[in-house]
Order: sequence, then structure tokens, then C-alpha cells
Amino acid sequence: MHDFKNFKVWQKAIELIKSVFKSYEHLPNDEKFGIKSQIKRSAVSIASNLAEGAGRNTDKQFVNFINMSQGFSFELETQFILIQDLFNIENQDEFVKIF
Repeated sequence: MHDFKNFKVWQKAIELIKSVFKSYEHLPNDEKFGIKSQIKRSAVSIASNLAEGAGRNTDKQFVNFINMSQGFSFELETQFILIQDLFNIENQDEFVKIF
């Protein structure tokens, strides 16, 4: 077993979750149960899978959960790209203000 709280990647995932939750309010309310909900779930899943994997008994199981976290990070990146396209955010600085 590993202490996931000491992993830099887990710590950064927690910061990412905080950023997503804070910036989430800038999206239209009609997206509350659409992409807004999905980005929150994806962000939380990254850190959650790292923590769950750290509690597993073998390195092979741990690596599997790391891979799942990576998959959720790709999912979140895809959602960010979609948000840029849907809301016509062409300027990267404007996108950073939202996220």
C-alpha cells in the first residue's frame, strides 16, 4: 500500500478539482446537468482512482488505477476542447479565465 497523499500527481489532481469547481460557474446554467456535471465527475475521478489504486495490494493493481486516472485526464481534456468549441473561446487567455 502507498500513501497517496504524498504523491505529487494526486496533490495536483486535487488542485485541478478545485479549479474546475471554481470555474464551473462561468458556464451557462442550462449546462448544469450536461457538460458541467461531466467535467466535475471527470476531475474527481482522476484523484479518486489514484487514491483507490494506492490502497490496492499489488503494484499491478495500482498501475491499473493509474491508467484509469490517465484515461479520466484525457476525458477531461476532451471536455475542455469541447467547451472551447461550443462557447467559441478562441483566445487561450479567455479560456484560462474560465478554467
